[in-house]
Parts: sequence; structure tokens; C-alpha cells
Amino acid sequence: MVDIAVTVNGVARGGCVEPRRTLADFLREDLDLTGTHVGCEHGVCGACTVIVDGRAVRSCLMLAVQAAGSEVTTIEGLAPDDGLGLLQQAMWDSHSFQCGFCTPGFVMQATAFLSAHPGADEQEIRAALSGNICRCTGYQSIIDGVLLAAERSRQG
Repeated sequence: MVDIAVTVNGVARGGCVEPRRTLADFLREDLDLTGTHVGCEHGVCGACTVIVDGRAVRSCLMLAVQAAGSEVTTIEGLAPDDGLGLLQQAMWDSHSFQCGFCTPGFVMQATAFLSAHPGADEQEIRAALSGNICRCTGYQSIIDGVLLAAERSRQG
């Protein structure tokens, strides 16, 4: 067992984990942050995407011990206390999702991408989200939501 300390959603957290425990399992089972979904457990679907030190990562492929000393943001850490964040609201307004299983991963991937590329166009957004899988939509409404968020962000 290994003691780790990590900042999750702005709060110092810690735990004692097996070296082989994934970050996804640590977040969901040890910290009770169940918004991070586990789909394929192979890093293919993107449902488990979180932001670690400013980068979108697949938490099913990262070990919890690898996140020690890092700043981790999960879907629970995005919304302000009084409602939805800018991207979340834009995706809501665009009816971006249906069942919701893939939603946290898409939102986290888009958050990291827009943070680094606030002026992104549709092609860039499509490329950035191409590693996330949704079984319910035709993807266009997801792209529309991210484009709306980028536009609203530029408008201030």
C-alpha cells in the first residue's frame, strides 16, 4: 500500500492505495466522486476523462500513485455552487446529450481543449473530441454545444 496526497477539485485529499489502483477507481471508490464514469477500461471511449495538471487524461489508464502531488479536476469540480459552468450550460442549451453516460468525459475533454484553444473552430473541436465515444447522439449536438461555449466565452 502507498500513501498518496492529491488535490482534487481544489481540496487536498489523500489515501492509502494499492500501487496498481487506477485513478478512476481511486476517485470513484475512495473519494466517492462517481461523476467520472468507467466505460471500456482501455482508454478508448473517453468516459473516464479527468483533468490532471491542466491536461485531459484517461483516468482508467493512469494509476492513482501517478497522480500523487497533482491537481485533479473531475466533473464535480467544474460547476460553480450556483449552477452550471459556461460549457455545461452551452451543452444543456444545445441538447448535447441523451443518456448521459459519456457526458462527463466529453465535458472534461472539451474543458481542457477550450482552455488551451479558446478560439477553436468546428474542425479543431471535432479533432479534439474524436477520441470520445457517444452511442446516443450523432455528435453534431455535442459539437454545437462546444462551439456555443467557445462563442459565449469570446463574447465575455
